[in-house]
Amino acid sequence: MNARALALAASVLVLAGCSALKPADKAADGTPGAATTPADETPGARSEVPTVRLITAQTPAVRAYRKTGARKIYNTYAKRIYKGKIPPLVYAVVVVETDIDAQGNVRNVTFSRVPSHAPEVPPMIAELIKGASPLPNPGRLGGHTYVDTWLWDRSGNFQLDSLTLGQRSR
Repeated sequence: MNARALALAASVLVLAGCSALKPADKAADGTPGAATTPADETPGARSEVPTVRLITAQTPAVRAYRKTGARKIYNTYAKRIYKGKIPPLVYAVVVVETDIDAQGNVRNVTFSRVPSHAPEVPPMIAELIKGASPLPNPGRLGGHTYVDTWLWDRSGNFQLDSLTLGQRSR
């Protein structure tokens, strides 16, 4: 297929999904424009589709706050911080999404990457984050969700990617 045909096919697919091109709802008597509501649905009822969590864009302000939050976690668990550069084969790498409110209270901790070989690590991380709550006040950022990567050593010590000292080559 040439580029013109691909562009045409893409346009057709986009337009097919456009609600302006879909036929108008019809009432039971067939008159257009009168929307019908099934008997078991009420207008404004919530669907069963789960809501989508939005991670705050990683702007410079959010990245700066991520370091501020990491410092609070480091201060709370000073004895658990891996000293120096992390080994080249760290035991677990966990990507964590932390939801905080406008006062810095941790509202939720979820994971976008969990190690299949170390299922015990994510719950421990969640407890550590919740135990460090409240994190510092985010100021004008307000409540948001930020992402950080936890580098977990077999010893149970860790570093956060936002404050890591790097990784040893050997």
